[in-house]
Amino acid sequence: MAVIHMTFFSSVLGMTSPLTVIMPQDVQPGEKLPVLYMLHGLSDDDTTWLRQTTIEYQLANRRMAVVMPNVHRSFYSDMAYGRKYWTYVSEELPKIVKSMFPISDRREDTFVAGLSMGGYGAFKLALAHPDRYAAAASFSGALDIRALPHLFEGNEFTEIFGDMEGTKEHKDDLFHIAERAVQSGAKLPALYQCCGTADFLYEDNIRFLNYTKELGVELTYEEEPDHQHEWGYWNMKLPRVLDWIAEVTK
Repeated sequence: MAVIHMTFFSSVLGMTSPLTVIMPQDVQPGEKLPVLYMLHGLSDDDTTWLRQTTIEYQLANRRMAVVMPNVHRSFYSDMAYGRKYWTYVSEELPKIVKSMFPISDRREDTFVAGLSMGGYGAFKLALAHPDRYAAAASFSGALDIRALPHLFEGNEFTEIFGDMEGTKEHKDDLFHIAERAVQSGAKLPALYQCCGTADFLYEDNIRFLNYTKELGVELTYEEEPDHQHEWGYWNMKLPRVLDWIAEVTK
């Protein structure tokens, strides 16, 4: 496997942005690889999946490119008082990587997954753009942003999401995004969600799971007793998620 660490100028962000890509090093002329966008958590960056898990090893026998962007602590959102990371990751980034790497542009070859904040980002991308993604997976996702102010210090939560007081429908609320996706009548991506029962985001995950059931959304859910919000759990679930993507998209 080839591991590529690069930087490029993002017109959307107005600054240079880092990117990590894992892909087979024996790509044949004309070959277009399926692509998995792997999204990091709140305290991480584009290198963390590579450093904390066996992802390169897990990809050794899979014809797939994995693209890992860096969005800092933005929650994959166009920040109320900051940069437009949602526009960056949903619009600009896919165009850039497809222009640079032999990546397929077909929906059936495009997947997204992430942990914690990245699990939220993965479901947000898949449900906001169901025509672009065949499957999405959330590892211990921070899926209910309205329950998250305690994760932030000072005004950071408001800097990202703005004032959410009294707003039933918010552009970054995953429950609202899921409802709109169902109402659109579009074919939804396959969805996978996992969380340990000792994770501090467990109740948030159950809330989102129950809401998707109310909406009639098909979602594969798995939980493991006593597992917490930590890399040992996510590394353990990684091969399961990669196998699941292969199963639901074959």
